Amino acid sequence: MIEDNQTIKNQNQRTVRPQEMLPSQELQEDQVLQQAEMQTLRAKVKLCPYCGAENEEESIFCAQCGQPIGKLTCPYCGAEMDPGADFCETCHRYVRKDVCSYCGYALHGNEAYCPECGSPRGGLVCPTCHTMNDFAFCKKCGTPLTAEAKEMVKRLQKEPDYIHLQEIVKEYNRLESILPACTEKDRLRDKKNDELRKRVLTLLAKDSGMPEEDIVIPSRNRMTDKQLEQLKQQNMEALAEALEKLATRPTESPIMARNYTMACKPQGIRLAWVCNYKNAMHSSPCGCAKPQLGGKWVVLGKKSSSDIKDDKK
Repeated sequence: MIEDNQTIKNQNQRTVRPQEMLPSQELQEDQVLQQAEMQTLRAKVKLCPYCGAENEEESIFCAQCGQPIGKLTCPYCGAEMDPGADFCETCHRYVRKDVCSYCGYALHGNEAYCPECGSPRGGLVCPTCHTMNDFAFCKKCGTPLTAEAKEMVKRLQKEPDYIHLQEIVKEYNRLESILPACTEKDRLRDKKNDELRKRVLTLLAKDSGMPEEDIVIPSRNRMTDKQLEQLKQQNMEALAEALEKLATRPTESPIMARNYTMACKPQGIRLAWVCNYKNAMHSSPCGCAKPQLGGKWVVLGKKSSSDIKDDKK
């Protein structure tokens, strides 16, 4: 009888023991649930590959270091963009809300005007051609639109490399205006025109009392096709070398890259800008998504501009 009671007591103990362990089991279950929730949260967090900081899932740029942290989607047209791009080449709009497109100053995203340069977030209208622009230089005519851009142009145009470039451009335009002497008849016609010019100038000088020795007769040494083409080829080589010296080198800021490139653009010649990003031809760096990778101006001359990428919408 005593053994039976002991057996029943042991069974009761075995029955009660699992109930006494329920709090521990609940704790383990809570830990499992917490771990599952943490894993779910981690899956929604985007880690920055540059600094390791955690960012929200929809973040485009790291809140800690500002670097791009994944494929971008244009907020205006939905086109996919590469990391580091601040400009959509599909809809041609600036997409960064945290960086001023005119000077590169860091913004909080709500300012109507940049606290650094004072430029409006909605764009600037060029006073020359009336084009709306997102950047410090007009993408159509190249006019500097901000005080900083105008100052940069003045500074760079005093540089020896820029002055030398403009001299080459002047010679380029002079050579383009020359008509070659194709035949002996052309040379004879030029000679007769020069003699006629001299007689007219001499008569005008006598009427005004000017000494005949002060009369300056411009010479017209028209060259052959071959001579002209040779000079043009030499000029093009010099022009390419000068443009290479002022090429946009890789840098961190796309804003500074655009501003420098536009400030260095020579006047009086048709150019296109070839970027290092996709080796695409743009009318200016204002149409490139990653001008910070560098690029250079190239001469279009009389060629068609149909290969310019950002002119096509």
